[in-house]
Amino acid sequence: MTTPRTILGDGLDVSAIGFGAMAVSGVYGDADPEEALATLHHAVDAGVTFIDTADIYGDGDNERLVGRLLADRRDEVQLATKFGITGSIARKTMRARNDPAYVAQAIDASLARLQVDTIDLYYLHRRDVTVPIEDVVGAMADLVAAGKVRHLGLSEVTAAELDAAHAVHPIAAVQSEWSVWSRDVERQVAPMAAGLGVGFVPYSPLGRGFLTGTLSDPATFADDWRAGLTRFRGDAFDANQAVVRALRGIGAELGATPAQVALAWLRAQGTLLGLPVVPIPGTRKPSRVDENAASADLVLTDEQLRTLDALSGQVVGNRSDFDDPNWTSDTRERGLSAGS
Repeated sequence: MTTPRTILGDGLDVSAIGFGAMAVSGVYGDADPEEALATLHHAVDAGVTFIDTADIYGDGDNERLVGRLLADRRDEVQLATKFGITGSIARKTMRARNDPAYVAQAIDASLARLQVDTIDLYYLHRRDVTVPIEDVVGAMADLVAAGKVRHLGLSEVTAAELDAAHAVHPIAAVQSEWSVWSRDVERQVAPMAAGLGVGFVPYSPLGRGFLTGTLSDPATFADDWRAGLTRFRGDAFDANQAVVRALRGIGAELGATPAQVALAWLRAQGTLLGLPVVPIPGTRKPSRVDENAASADLVLTDEQLRTLDALSGQVVGNRSDFDDPNWTSDTRERGLSAGS
């Protein structure tokens, strides 16, 4: 299988579909490390060479797992990792930390876990709004000068933060949640990225699995953190099945799966906005890697795009229920951050 390529900002050349490795480190329930490693190898074999991890995933175990892949295949992979969150995902005790001293500490820890000398794309994972973005990116730029990082990225930043950061050092990519049921980034962040020549890497492009149409029963994810999200609970879970039905209906017209339709929609939105878009769906199954990669060849009609365009207005629940009001760019851009 051949997966097309996309050039993000700052000349970063990656596969047109990436692989979000968070899913293989227990965030969505227990995962077997050997099966996870086999899935990562299958992704690279399939041409899905843009691998995304973070120091917080699995308390560092995800980076160690990706490091096992890189031991044999470093030259084939465009490696992205992230820093800037302390605490635990499982216990929902995450907090942002952005001080420049921590930047220097975090990069060395990630390089050690990954067993590499250089990271292709290094993201600030979340903003600590008490630290000026210019100070954080200045410290990240020092990592580029030191040869530890090739390109810089930012996750869940506002348009204003992106603009200020890009003035300090070129930003290759913004990573934020974006999908047919989470579209707030289209208001300001995506247009700013397009204007600056920054690429966009949507995380949770399949709605944490919801948009695949495989989550018909809440019992299937009762043991992972999705059970606590408002979109996945009670009446909201049932109401949001309307989004899946629409994706499934369009998929039937095209001989495609709901997941492939959702990923093709993101690519179409990128074209509409003049923005290189590379989604990073995650999975534990090699067959799903192939399914997601095949979405790069799917073309939606104008009528199908109009149908999908209306879906986000039907969604019940929040895209993030974490208790820090600064956790997403959406809350800050709408003036809902702490102290505002």
